[in-house]
Amino acid sequence: MGFFSNQFSNVVEWEEYRDDILFWKWNNDEIKKGSRLIIRAGQDAIFMYNGKVEGVFREEGNFDIESDIIPFLSTLKGFKFGFNSGMRAEVLFVNTKEVTIKWGTKNEINIPAPQLNLPGGLPLRAFGTFSCKIGDHQTLIDKIAGIKSTFTVDDVKERVMAKVDQLLMKWIVKEGKDLANIMANSDEIAKGIREDLDMEMTKIGITITDFTIQNASYPAEIQAMIKKVASHSMVGDMNLYQNVSMIDSMTAQGGNSSMGNMAQNMAGMQMGMMMGQQMVNQMSGNQNAGVAQQGTTGTMPNFCPNCGTKTTGANFCPNCGNKLV
Repeated sequence: MGFFSNQFSNVVEWEEYRDDILFWKWNNDEIKKGSRLIIRAGQDAIFMYNGKVEGVFREEGNFDIESDIIPFLSTLKGFKFGFNSGMRAEVLFVNTKEVTIKWGTKNEINIPAPQLNLPGGLPLRAFGTFSCKIGDHQTLIDKIAGIKSTFTVDDVKERVMAKVDQLLMKWIVKEGKDLANIMANSDEIAKGIREDLDMEMTKIGITITDFTIQNASYPAEIQAMIKKVASHSMVGDMNLYQNVSMIDSMTAQGGNSSMGNMAQNMAGMQMGMMMGQQMVNQMSGNQNAGVAQQGTTGTMPNFCPNCGTKTTGANFCPNCGNKLV
């Protein structure tokens, strides 16, 4: 234990408290006789000595360290201040509030999209928020506070962002979701991501309390491709779709009334030709059906083709029973 002289009493407090800082370490050389500890709302104060936790204080207020704090410290409860001597210790102030942080995919992630014939998959970007708080003081001290004097929201975000792209891909593929229903199932996907992130961040004493997907998007050219595929699917006839696309293209040439009239006339001709072709196809189909029906309902033979017996108008031969019609 180190003792120092010629020191005045001090106030142990987190003077510049900020919501975006998860912990801040007070590390003056020593705590003198008559010093006080100030704990504000949303803070815990952890006394450490030689890297070991001596006590955790959660109640907000203004405390005399000698009379209100030291008696509750593990190995320092019997410490007595000398006339000019103090106690060397570290005090870690912890932000106990839950904080919400924005996230976004660092890179486009490619999800399978066989219907679009994209070998690399469908490039997707997404963004949302996640919430976290300090869940385990001792783990935080062992993994982080032992080597850092502060730990910020940005530090947490950096760790989460290193995992989120991979987890987003994992849960979209695992749940068999495509882009058409990612947002409809975003709660289910986000729940899986939150559980995996929480498991990872627990290793440093951080608890992930919430994870949301606010939006998922893809490049404009991919949007156009998806709309075209959907249109093909709804039309069902590729030739008809191509004809309609041609008419739309001609009609879209605005600012020229004659061009617009010509496009409308050609549209009418085109639709008339298509209707006529459909009628021809239908009539041809009916004729073929009639021929097929005549082949199966021919006239009654005069003699049985099997035994040669003269027929009597019945459907079966009176001699051998062979079907005649």
